[in-house]
Amino acid sequence: MDEQPSQESAGGTGRPLDRRAELSEFLRSRRARLKPEDVGMPDFGRHRRVPGLRREELAQLAGVSVAYYTRLEQGNGRNVSAEVLDAIARALRLTDAEHAHLTHLAKPKQLKKKQTARPQQVRGALRQLLDTLDGVPAYITGRRSDILVWNRMAAAVFGDWSELPPQDRNWARMVFLTPEYRDLFVEWEQKAIDIVCMLRMDAGCYPDDPRLSGLVGELSVKSEEFRRLWATHDVKEKSFGVKRLRHPLVGELTLSFESFRLADDSDQTLITYHAEPGSPSGEALRLLASWGTDATRAGAASPQ
Repeated sequence: MDEQPSQESAGGTGRPLDRRAELSEFLRSRRARLKPEDVGMPDFGRHRRVPGLRREELAQLAGVSVAYYTRLEQGNGRNVSAEVLDAIARALRLTDAEHAHLTHLAKPKQLKKKQTARPQQVRGALRQLLDTLDGVPAYITGRRSDILVWNRMAAAVFGDWSELPPQDRNWARMVFLTPEYRDLFVEWEQKAIDIVCMLRMDAGCYPDDPRLSGLVGELSVKSEEFRRLWATHDVKEKSFGVKRLRHPLVGELTLSFESFRLADDSDQTLITYHAEPGSPSGEALRLLASWGTDATRAGAASPQ
């Protein structure tokens, strides 16, 4: 099993994200995607000057005053109640993930200085668990899509992350700034979307995290695709699914993944991959497991 020893000390810093702007832009973007007919209101066609619902229409649907909703959309969520947020979420037809994001934006968590300065710790028992998952690629991620620990099979499939500088053991940096990962993921665009949605969720929870804002700033400067996806303000949580990979040794892999958020640390997620028994991908994983460190080195030659 490998481990990221000091991501916190290696990462860059940046000014905190603007909480008011994040809340305002998220509400505007969700309101703009709704049409009057979506919520049973008349559409006056060419007489409408803005895309989506007007503020007055959204306030009416949520059962709040226009002035109250306007203050919230301008980023003033300091005294908003959970009941009002629930009503606005229903009016905007938010998903569960979007509803949670709205709540975090209006009432963000406060990270203490010592929380941002110290490394994200993974319990020893979890490290041992990863080692026992023989033939199952598995790793644990933390805030900002940092890869904290991983097992030998994860290195064989995704590349040997121990060869990377600590600050680069991060899904967002790898997906957007490392060209080889475009080849690794068959549906690269979907992987990129998933990463941005997760970073948006983190930004809602921890807008004062300087390393998160530094990461967002770096990616915004270096990647046009990231800027485009970040501007959508989309958020979602994806706990399971299927990924197709192009492995340099065994070719295309179709792997199902499962994500398990840790009960004692909601910022950490255990992610495992498996193939359908008896499938070509299952046989490929078996071969990678039997090749051991040779497979890890070969895998690292591509996505590094």
